[in-house]
Amino acid sequence: MRPETACKKLLEEFRARPTLRAGSLITTVFGDSIAPRGGTVWLGSLIGVMADFGISERLVRTSVFRLVKDGWLQSAQVGRRSYYSLTDAGREQFEQATHRIYGEPGGPWDGEWCLLLLSALAKKTRDRVRRECGWLGFGPLSANVLAHPSPDFTELDVTMRRLGVQDELIVMRGRTIRSERAMRELARNSWNLDDIDARYSEFVTRFRPLFGALSKRPEISNKSAFLMRTLLIQEYRKALLRDPLLPAELLPTAWHGAAAYQLCRNLYQLLHRGADAYLDGVMETADGPLPPPSATFSKRFGGLRTTRENAINE
Repeated sequence: MRPETACKKLLEEFRARPTLRAGSLITTVFGDSIAPRGGTVWLGSLIGVMADFGISERLVRTSVFRLVKDGWLQSAQVGRRSYYSLTDAGREQFEQATHRIYGEPGGPWDGEWCLLLLSALAKKTRDRVRRECGWLGFGPLSANVLAHPSPDFTELDVTMRRLGVQDELIVMRGRTIRSERAMRELARNSWNLDDIDARYSEFVTRFRPLFGALSKRPEISNKSAFLMRTLLIQEYRKALLRDPLLPAELLPTAWHGAAAYQLCRNLYQLLHRGADAYLDGVMETADGPLPPPSATFSKRFGGLRTTRENAINE
């Protein structure tokens, strides 16, 4: 299969879905393409690139309005043009998501757990903590206890400050000293690992043909590279942001998360240069084209290579 044929099939499959979540896709475009290049874009540019995904101008405008209302984006008017950028809160949450999506898998586990005790919090606050800490990978061991074996404590501190519970939420450490098998089963059920594994498996099945095509002929248009890079991250994050990123000791056998990471990493290596070249020509800010990617961009997935062929040969 030729790379452009594989791209066309993936794009057609996406556009044929009965429900296109425009807001989610716009969030991916901001996080993957706009945030690392200054974080601001002209609405007209966004409307133009979203059309190739089957998202109408009206749906783009409606979705952007909702993202503004929800506190993710803010707008600035320059003449007759509207420019959108991340709010401070939106940027903070994007940075957290970026660390998870493009970060490398965790290292060895020391056997300790981080426990969050919610009983001292008001009910409404407990619900918010459960939801926000759930995005960090914490799962419910009981009604008022959340747990994670290897959390990112920097992200936890940021979340606690944002929720205003840094002086109320009790954070403890613990260790399993018996019943490791029962703990694995508890982890499987508490985080619904079977569902997450199925999502990873579906991701691998969907994008492996594209990688196979590019491995044989690393030739693809810049426009297709952008479309595929966006769909790649859109589909990968749908599984990853549900994944608590547990250590291998707690995962089911034949876990598809590792294969999904490697596939996403290798495809991103092949697509990122062409995608950024396309963005140079179609995305505008009030000062002209998007600025170059920040220094941290090159650190995604453990370090982006300078040529597409390097990723194929790994």
